[in-house]
Amino acid sequence: MSVWSRARSLAERTPETRNRYVDFLRAASITVVVFGHWWVAAAYVSDDGQLQLGEMLSLAPWTQWLTWVLQVMPIFFIVGGYSNGISWEAARRDGKGYADWIGTRLRRLVGPLVPLLATWSAIAVAALQLGVHPEMIRIGSQAALIPTWFLAVYIMVVITAPATHWLFRRFGAASFWMFAFGALMTDTIAFRADLSALRWLNYAFIWLGVHQLGYVWRAGRTGGAERAWLWVAGGLGTLVFLVSVADYPISMITVPDEAVSNSRPPTFAMFALGVLQGGLVFAFEKPLRSWMQNLGPWTATVLVNGTIMTLYLWHLTVMILVIGLAHLLGDIGLHLRPGSWSWWATRPIWMAIYVTGLAMVVPIFGRFEQTARKGAAASVPAWRAIVGAAGVCTGVALLALGGVGADGALGLRIPPVGLVLGGALLIVGSPWRRTAGV
Repeated sequence: MSVWSRARSLAERTPETRNRYVDFLRAASITVVVFGHWWVAAAYVSDDGQLQLGEMLSLAPWTQWLTWVLQVMPIFFIVGGYSNGISWEAARRDGKGYADWIGTRLRRLVGPLVPLLATWSAIAVAALQLGVHPEMIRIGSQAALIPTWFLAVYIMVVITAPATHWLFRRFGAASFWMFAFGALMTDTIAFRADLSALRWLNYAFIWLGVHQLGYVWRAGRTGGAERAWLWVAGGLGTLVFLVSVADYPISMITVPDEAVSNSRPPTFAMFALGVLQGGLVFAFEKPLRSWMQNLGPWTATVLVNGTIMTLYLWHLTVMILVIGLAHLLGDIGLHLRPGSWSWWATRPIWMAIYVTGLAMVVPIFGRFEQTARKGAAASVPAWRAIVGAAGVCTGVALLALGGVGADGALGLRIPPVGLVLGGALLIVGSPWRRTAGV
């Protein structure tokens, strides 16, 4: 049976009560992220023959405006709030405690991460033995592991979901505006008092706030389609004001060497983008939910969601390996200057190669994601899950910032790698284990 046929079979068995629109948004946002990363990357060989990993956002500044469309992580967090709210409420109805619930959620997030990290650790050790300079390993692995920043933040959001859900039950939509106020105050104080370290608080205020919007949406307290365009206008108006008057950066994705980033750490501009995107989600809910009743688009959604974490975690690794192979084969396609007409004309070819490479990788590593969902659900103490999650978050944040390569006998940054693997072990033991009959 083909992959499409299997997805179609699952699609045909979907209960009528399932909100297919939420699944579509999850799949669509990750797809945009994957192709956006591939497009933003601009590998080329410089005049002195050195391979450069540039970014279009800095090489062609006009492209920074496009990040208002390409930065769709707020949608993923909104969908996360919607889904986590359903999941936590179901767990409470079934008499399950926090430990059972968080163990299942974390297993699904951490399981697919372990093989990626193990692969890059093996690449780093082997490359060092083959004479590759540690700096090249660091740069390549850092570029490939950038997507893991999302896990560091999202795991934090999931761990605190029962608490934020309680806030919503207690204060309703006002709980969303509490986070909005916290994010705005953090930016205001940090920028005016030149306290740059304070801005890191907005990883919590902004992403928890956007996640809170998912609760509001699910409860039907957004005003429906009639008021959806007010959310859009409010978010867009705030964004335009921040960029044109308050001197915030244009790009919603970090631009190399820029003094301030809207995403690392996030600024209130990212919150405004979340409101804008939330409004669009609310506005198009009715027609897209109707469209999702068609078997074709729903099957495609099921197909993507079946290995969504694998697609997300591995897409930049595929890109780096393809670029590395092109470099080894005589810099095939790497002599074109990024932003030139010939460079743009060859983008579809590169995209097709990346898609082909990712299609080869997913069947190999996607099974880890599948078994992380279906594997043994043995409960672990809540403290163990939280400590493990803290280790994973700290480790992946360090790896996203600095890669796996390092000087030394192994050529490996052992502390962050150890934090991730140790944290994963605390959470799930073997992330791909199965129980009898599974």
